[in-house]
Amino acid sequence: MDPITQQTVLAAAGAAGGEKVYVDDVFSTWVQEGVNGSKTITNGIDFAGQGGMVWHKNRTDTNGYSHHIHDTERSPQSGMPTSHRLSTDSEGKQYSDSDYLTSWNSNGYNFTGPNGAYGTGESFVSWSFRKAPGFFDVVTYTGDGISNRAVPHSLGSVPGMIVVKQTNTSGQDWHVWHRSMNPAWTGGTTAGSAAGGNNTGWIGLNLTDAYSGSRGAFTYVNSTAFGVYRSNLELNSSGSTYVAYIFAHDDAQFGTGGDESIIKCGSYTGSGSVGKTIDLGFEPQWILVKNTDASTPWVLIDIMRGAPTDGGGKRLTPNEPDAENTNSYFAITPTGLEVVVQNTYVNTSGQDYIYMAIRRPNKPPEAATDVFAIDTWGGTSPTPPTFTSGFPVDTALRIPTGSTNKIWANRMTGIYFQNTNSDSAEDYASSFKWDYMNGWASSTGTDSGYYSYMFKRAPGFMDVVTYSGTNSARTVNHNLGVVPELIIAKGRDIGFGWGTYDKTSGPTKYMHLNETGAVTTSSAPWNDTAPTSSVFSTGTSTITNYNNYHFIAYLFATLPGISKVGSYTGSSSAVDVDCGFTNGARFVLIKRTDQSGNWYVFDTTRGIVSGNDPALWLNSSNAQITNTDYIDPLSSGFTVTTASGDINESGGTYIFLAIA
Repeated sequence: MDPITQQTVLAAAGAAGGEKVYVDDVFSTWVQEGVNGSKTITNGIDFAGQGGMVWHKNRTDTNGYSHHIHDTERSPQSGMPTSHRLSTDSEGKQYSDSDYLTSWNSNGYNFTGPNGAYGTGESFVSWSFRKAPGFFDVVTYTGDGISNRAVPHSLGSVPGMIVVKQTNTSGQDWHVWHRSMNPAWTGGTTAGSAAGGNNTGWIGLNLTDAYSGSRGAFTYVNSTAFGVYRSNLELNSSGSTYVAYIFAHDDAQFGTGGDESIIKCGSYTGSGSVGKTIDLGFEPQWILVKNTDASTPWVLIDIMRGAPTDGGGKRLTPNEPDAENTNSYFAITPTGLEVVVQNTYVNTSGQDYIYMAIRRPNKPPEAATDVFAIDTWGGTSPTPPTFTSGFPVDTALRIPTGSTNKIWANRMTGIYFQNTNSDSAEDYASSFKWDYMNGWASSTGTDSGYYSYMFKRAPGFMDVVTYSGTNSARTVNHNLGVVPELIIAKGRDIGFGWGTYDKTSGPTKYMHLNETGAVTTSSAPWNDTAPTSSVFSTGTSTITNYNNYHFIAYLFATLPGISKVGSYTGSSSAVDVDCGFTNGARFVLIKRTDQSGNWYVFDTTRGIVSGNDPALWLNSSNAQITNTDYIDPLSSGFTVTTASGDINESGGTYIFLAIA
């Protein structure tokens, strides 16, 4: 079976109920500190079996080390130890040496970092693209000099963007075709049958130039091949060798239902002011943007290096070897992007921009340890992470055992945080750092009494959403994928309390996370409207929707075997709370709703045992309590004792969040 037919059959099998493919399986952003030696990157991408491409860049060095691209079609292969790399910021031919990428693995790749480009003390990032129908393909070909040369590919759908580079000769540009620059002639089979014919233009990945349609390049693009123009020697010179990277657009065959697209290649027109939104239909993790009407750099951002809501993240420019800059321009939204820092690179009024965007990770977790971790403080910020999780952290609670504030911080707001025991506006700590694959950094001196609860966003488990208040009833998009059962919201730049929704009390009631009060009846916080699997509602309350202020919301749900949001009724004896777990709960949050009571937190790191259990209150800066026995271990969840009305009083109503 030829490769195109084989990949088409596999794609059809997946859509018909075979093995599900998620964006996590085919794309990865990896951040790493440099090493003067060998390094194994284990990112879950099957290069050995499926093939693909890796794009590396030194983030911090000011000496101008280039972007480096390696792919499985050029090297290294079995018996070919030499690495062939190309630089997106250069016209140069491929460079061959024994450093850099050294082998392709079934779950990542190996590389050797030479001093300088990936030396100790430097930080680098890599983006891995795995071959997959509907996402990405890479092909090589040899030019024949014949007009309308066909280059077959195995993408299985009409590409959204194609990038071609001549590999054996220097002085040749990177040619980019994008569907939004030539929308009328996709799907043709020859130059004669495609509008625009053999005079379709291109834009250079290594250039800042605007798009020019007068430069003959590509002749047609369809689901099995693309054509290149005979007279363009940089695409089809007889005897020259080429590599093409082919990206899909909006091919909805991924995810749990086999109906999600994970990559989009589109365009937008600039507004010239902040607030410009780009609707992708999904939340992105990686974005590449270019102004096609002006001579400006390409802009590349991703969530691992940082794209916080204030736009103060990190960007790289593929056409330049420079270290990353400290402005990402965009904020990530649940459905796309918003320009939050105005710049001509991304938003000149009336000018056109092309983009390629990749959906954020959304593979369902297999175990609670995939999405939740507890760790005590250790190490010195920023390297290595002071709290280790085993996964990239999206949000974290930093908890002291002594008497001081409990803080909640997250990747979306970067260095900003809020105190759970206060209604104050957010503050900042410049030491916060999120760009680790296995934790986060929070410099706290040498106080070993700090520890952290760390969460990764995942379908059915938890989500984090930022939004701006309107002071009128509205809905807010989220990506939890199921109906939220617990929502905790806070105005970021205003001194009003934390508003909570729980499914037991319903949308007509609310509580404050920073207070002890029982549920209060009001339509203002949640608009008397229960959340859905895609949105939650807010009314006119200052704690959830104050006009022109910014908010953050944390959403939790029950994911069998991993998390449980529920309630129980107090008793005169101990109550076993069955969460459906097999090894008990590692984390438990409990709040009484019918009367006042503290927001209690227990965890197995400090101790959930048959005797006394350390307990903390999220609503208080008090030190932990260590001389009480409020909770006991239970293999299916946890047991509450009769020791406290806050935890278990006969007839009382209690809500909880438990994580296995």
